[in-house]
Parts: sequence; structure tokens; C-alpha cells
Amino acid sequence: MKYFTSAVLALVLACSVAHSADRARTTVLTSPDGKIKVTAVSDDSGLTWAVERDGLSVLEPSAIQITVDGRELLRGTARETARQEVRSSFATPVYKKASVEDRYNAVTLRFGRDARVEFRAYDDAAAYRILSDVAKATKVDDECVEYRFAADYQSFIPYVNDNRGGERYCFSFESYYDETPLSKMFPDSLAITPLAVCLPGGVKAVAMDAGVEDYPAMMLKKDAGNSLKAEFPPVPGPVTLGGYNRLNLVPDSRKGCIAEVSGAFATPWRAVVVTARDADILNCDIAQRLAPACRIEDTSWIRPGKVAWDWWNNNNIIGVDFEAGMNTATYKAYIDFASANGIEYIIVDAGWSGGGLQGEGASSDALLRVNPAMDIDALVAYGRSKGVDVILWSSWVDMIGGDPVNGYDVTERMMAHYSAKGVKGFKVDFVDRDDQIALNSLYRIAEIAAKHHMLLDYHGMHPTGLQRAYPNVINFEGVKGMENSKWEQRGPRGPVHDQPRYDVTAPYLRMLAGPMDYTPGSMTNALKDSFFGNNNHPMSQGTRVHQLAMYTIFEAPLQMLSDSPNKYMREQECTDFIAKVPTVFDETVALDGGLGEYIVLARRRGDTWYVAAMTDWTPRDIVIDLSFLGSGSHSADIFADGANAHRDAEDYRHTVRAVSASDKLPVHLAAGGGWTAIIK
Repeated sequence: MKYFTSAVLALVLACSVAHSADRARTTVLTSPDGKIKVTAVSDDSGLTWAVERDGLSVLEPSAIQITVDGRELLRGTARETARQEVRSSFATPVYKKASVEDRYNAVTLRFGRDARVEFRAYDDAAAYRILSDVAKATKVDDECVEYRFAADYQSFIPYVNDNRGGERYCFSFESYYDETPLSKMFPDSLAITPLAVCLPGGVKAVAMDAGVEDYPAMMLKKDAGNSLKAEFPPVPGPVTLGGYNRLNLVPDSRKGCIAEVSGAFATPWRAVVVTARDADILNCDIAQRLAPACRIEDTSWIRPGKVAWDWWNNNNIIGVDFEAGMNTATYKAYIDFASANGIEYIIVDAGWSGGGLQGEGASSDALLRVNPAMDIDALVAYGRSKGVDVILWSSWVDMIGGDPVNGYDVTERMMAHYSAKGVKGFKVDFVDRDDQIALNSLYRIAEIAAKHHMLLDYHGMHPTGLQRAYPNVINFEGVKGMENSKWEQRGPRGPVHDQPRYDVTAPYLRMLAGPMDYTPGSMTNALKDSFFGNNNHPMSQGTRVHQLAMYTIFEAPLQMLSDSPNKYMREQECTDFIAKVPTVFDETVALDGGLGEYIVLARRRGDTWYVAAMTDWTPRDIVIDLSFLGSGSHSADIFADGANAHRDAEDYRHTVRAVSASDKLPVHLAAGGGWTAIIK
């Protein structure tokens, strides 16, 4: 441990020492549109980078350093080895648009024989990564990443909470946003990314990492002045089954390094997204651009879609001649509902097998010990006859037999076994770590799942770029989604947490990293005065149309219908609308919005546009410009907050009208409200 401490001390000094002006080399890089400028300065004390947008300081000179086997690699005056101008695009089979435009300028700086740093400047972001050319097994002791700002700016900070087993780096990745100046950030707390900083003139700077592979993900914490610095979860030692309901693999200890590598390696990208208009964050593709390229040659079998889900509504099926619960008859009823409404999948959540929430502990056959009340073969066959496929729940522990290093023979057996039965994928839950070992595990599981044409929905995890490499990883949680309404507490003025404000914050920040399994679709909707948490009969904060709008706004190639089939059948008009909204799109247009305030977004699939708006608890009057439409007259199927939605959150108005590209629609959003339309 003394070795690790000295390495960290050296890195801290590297972050704080000023550059020697007489031996410094300055390298300047600009974005294709010339608005973003990156300035890198190297000398004997190390390397810094600074970022500007149209002359506005985004990042003040911020240190870059990495320590490998006790040696800092980025020392001395760097030499420039390559410049690139990239103007290309790539297809995205499971995304909010059919292809991503990849336009950037790049420069690479070399430090001696052992290290390079690649910088990129995009029109909406700047990023760098460190490449080590050390051709032997090494330990990455630590990495210095700084985000230094010119003043004490307001920020949106998603603090780490809900730690598992008391371990600092083991948590659920679900955080509300503390809106506070940088100076008020809690010095002893970690924050996950993306994290937003509000600069003058409405400019936003969003700090994040991207393309994380064989390395830990980055967290941020308060540094001196108006600065943030990175902290990384060290490599875990032995693990113990513990945490929430003994579903987590909690490290007993951690090693004195953040990564162990076998040779040359590259760090993930350290990025800052920079936009002058908040809405542009909603259409930023930086997470895709900086991710590893797709590794699945044929992606045609990957089938996005919607899912009838059991857990949130507590299997509340009524009007049937059997007792609802974890039994075959219940899930046949879900299949009937899904089939009648064009829903592609059902999920069978925890309880269908051994292990998991049964508290049995880790074993290599937990997923083969099926609940006697469940006939998976019969369920899959029934679903096939109805055009509905089945996805099963698993804990991460059970999927790897409790061994995140060597447990992949278990993964192989489970994927082969259930794929042969006709199951289409797994929802893998309670990962709750993003250290090197955990993230490597998720890549391994994704690779094995793809081999067997299985989809994955990762819970207890946030997207890190894996979704481009393996697009069969079709969704991630890591979001304060609807499940939280089941246990939300009331304060003197209503719910303790402001969920509608979160709903118009997460799409700008959490969704910037990738899709999010928020699980929308509540048909019991409440305003502040009538909302209360109820585990068995849950409700949502905000209006009915606030919920409907989520199906267009929230990126989720595997999107849930979280409420009970009975409620959807009772509200068939709303259900019909939800069923028509696709989960992947050909084009996305960010129309308007303000971080934490409201969103207006349009997405196109084929010749049809899907448009939606949401607000926080503040009522708003907005105008939706339809100039993105093609020529001619179009028919708009519209759901809007009703005239009395400020009194009853379930009030809505459904209309159909003709529209054209020249129209500018006036829209009133009630408190916690929404608006949505399908335009053909």
C-alpha cells in the first residue's frame, strides 16, 4: 500500500505544478466549424489541456497524467506526430438515428517511446485519451483527469448514493441531480457522469467519459477552487456475496491500482460536451462516436421493441379465474395482452428461478432451477403462437456463477440452454459496480449472448460505450426511473423528490451516455397534492400525457410498459398510442428545451414523425415549429394535457388535425405535463 500512496502523491503533485514557460510546447486544435479550440501545453512538469468555445473559456488549463508501475508517462516536451481531418459516418442499427455523422479534427502528441495522447475537437465536444505503448504487463496506479472552470458556476451533480455493503465504489448508479454551485459540492462525495456545468451565455459544459473498456469508469469529485477531478474504483480483490438482499458481489478489499493490463492499452476518452443551446445536448452523438466499433457482423436478428413488464405493477391482474403471481397462467395473460396490442416482448422478472431474490447465494445452476409454478417451455411456446417473445430476469451473480473472473462457462451454459428453448434474452440485474473487473464481465457476457442471438438489458449499470460494440445490449438502467415512485415519501408540500424535474433533466445528461430503462407508462397519475408512494398500487408524478410523451423522448430500444394489463385495457386509447411509437428511429431533431425545465423533441421512423414535449412542475406555453415536416399536408394524432389537468393529472385531450411544415403549433403544458403527437 506504501507503493500506491507514493504513486498517488506523485500524481497529485503533477496536477498542481505550473508549467515552465521557457520549455513548454503549445499545440492548438480547432473543431471543423472553428468554434471549439483545444490548447495542449506540455513541458517537464507534465501536460495540460484547455478548451474554448467562441472565445469563452470552457476549461481552464487542466492536468493530464497517468502513472504506470510508479512512473509518470507524460513528462517532457511532447512532439506532434499526426494530424487528421475526419469526415465520415457509420451505421447505427439500434439507436435514435440510422447513422451517425463523425466529423472531427485530431492531433496526436508523443511523449518519449512509451506514451501518446490523442486529442479530438468536434463541433459539439472535445476529448482526449492516453495511449500507452509499454509492451509488457503493467499496473495503472492512477490517472489524473481534471476539469478546471473559470468561475463558481452552477452545476447539475449526480452524487453516488445507495452504496452496497458499505463499499465506496459499489452502488446502483441511480442519482437525482443536486443543482448547486461548484463551490458547494460536497468534498467527501463522488459523482457519476455525465455532470453538467452552466457557463455564461447559456453555454453548457458536460463532463463525461466514453468508450470504456478493460478499464474502470470515471467518477468526479470536488477539487481546489472551481475544479473537478477524477477518481477511479481500484481493481477489486476477493469478493463476498452481500449488499442488497445478498445480490451483490461486494469487494472485501481493493488493490493498489485502478487497472491491470497485459501490454499496450488506451484509456477511455475524457470528454467535455459543449453546446450553446440546451436542446442540442439531446441530439449529441458523442457516446457513439467515441465507443468501440460494432463487433457483431450480422445485427439483423437484434429486434428492438416494447415489453409488457410485471414487477412495477406487482402482477396486478384482475378479472381472471386464477390467482395472479409467479405462475404460468399469469404470464400467459401478459402474453395475451402483449399480442392484442402489438407488443413484442414480455419480461418475467425475479422469482422464476433459483438464486436471485430467493436469497440462496451464488451457484452455477441457479438459473436452471425453475420455480415449479413456472413452465418456461410452455410460456415460450404460447408466446410464439401469439407473436410475443420472452425475456427472463437474472442477477449478475447467477449469470456468472458468482465468479466475475472465471465464471463464463456458466454464462455459456445459460445462454445456450435458454436460447435453445426460444428465450430471446436476459435482464441482468444488480451489477452495481463499474471497476475494471465488472466492466470486463459485461463485455464477456455481451459477447457470449451475441453468439447465441440473445438480447441483454443491464441493470445496476450505466452505459459506457459497450452498446455500440455489442448492440444486443439493448438497454441500461442506471436511472432514477419509475420504480422509485413505489417507495417515494411525502413531505409537507408533496413528494420529497421532484420527479417531473428529473424527467426533464435525465434526457440531457444520463441519456447523453446511452439508452435508459426508465420503465414509463403509468396509467395512475397524480399531482403533488395527491401523490403518495404505494408499492402494491403505484402511481406516477405528473400528468397522463407526461407519461405518453416519454415513449418518444426517452431513448430505450427495449422500452417497458410498466403498468398492469388491466389498466392499459381500461385506457385503451392511450395504450393504442403507446403501441404505435417505435423504439428506434431514423432521425432525431432537437426542437427546443432547457436543462431541468422542459424538452421538445421530434423523431422520424420512415415517413412518420413522433413529436413530444414535457415540462417540470412549471406550467408552460410553448410553440412547436413543424418545419421539419416534408411538403404537403399531414395528419397529426395529438394527445395534450386536458383543460383540467392542473386539477386531475389524468385529464387529457385527444384530437386529430391536419398540419403542414409551415405550422407553428401553440401548446400548453400543465404542471408536470406533456404533449405528444404522431404525424403522418
